[in-house]
Amino acid sequence: MDIEVLHDAAEHRFRAVVDGVTCVLEYRMQGAVMTITHTGVPEAVGGRGIAAALMQAAFDTARRENLRVVPACSYAQVWIARHPAYADIVNPV
Repeated sequence: MDIEVLHDAAEHRFRAVVDGVTCVLEYRMQGAVMTITHTGVPEAVGGRGIAAALMQAAFDTARRENLRVVPACSYAQVWIARHPAYADIVNPV
């Protein structure tokens, strides 16, 4: 499934709409540190890799913009454990 993820930097969120349902990854910024605070995928569209796509977009953006990432939400912590290629940009929780 190809999931289109949009970044709304002004609102500090990444968003994907799947089957009319909005899914989000929310973060806060402090200097050059992106703290991922919440990943929300409603049950109606769960299990399709949407949260992973949101996380991938956030980490790719952080790398491109030379940011550090704090994986504060539980899904972000699980995701980074499965994607050690991004460990170099992670700040511990």
